[in-house]
Amino acid sequence: MGTGPELRSARLLLRRWREEDLEPLAAMNADPRVMEFFPAPMERYESARMLALVESAFEERGYGLWALEIPGQTPFAGFVGLAPVDVRMPFAPAVEVGWRLAVPFWGRGYATEGGAEAIRFAFEELGLDSLVAFTAAANTRSRRVMERLRMTRDPAEDFRHPGLAGEHPLAPHVLHRARSSDWLLSSVACAGATRTRQGSRN
Repeated sequence: MGTGPELRSARLLLRRWREEDLEPLAAMNADPRVMEFFPAPMERYESARMLALVESAFEERGYGLWALEIPGQTPFAGFVGLAPVDVRMPFAPAVEVGWRLAVPFWGRGYATEGGAEAIRFAFEELGLDSLVAFTAAANTRSRRVMERLRMTRDPAEDFRHPGLAGEHPLAPHVLHRARSSDWLLSSVACAGATRTRQGSRN
């Protein structure tokens, strides 16, 4: 499939997709635990269509949802990346940072680490001003990731998902935002603190 851009963090490789990723992607998307806060698990053909759409997004926009590889552990743990939100969303137009990991890789900080690298790319290399992340209000796991990523929530922006019936239990959603100015200021502060710690050891 396509080449570049690839992103790397301390433990992760965010890369373009390969044909052999379809089977683990389909298995992940068919897992009821992974899809607990989505209307239903996905059929294999839906995962194949998703993979094709993700790859075409890279060709069109230069960013998308990267396949998440953990070098030395697994070639495919899930995905993380960037995507324009559905035009029906009340906060559109916007770009979303999102993630989905297979169950064996939960609870290890990979979603936060990969999400942080995707946010860095969006702000430092794409020059975007802001990003959003959203999930069903009951999805406490993803909400904690958003908080760890220093994204902020205004309860007034919470919404009911337009793709779900009003009475659907997953319709209530929360919205978090990240702004480039806050992110870059925080990155500068972290770098300054690191230099100070290093200097104190010299």
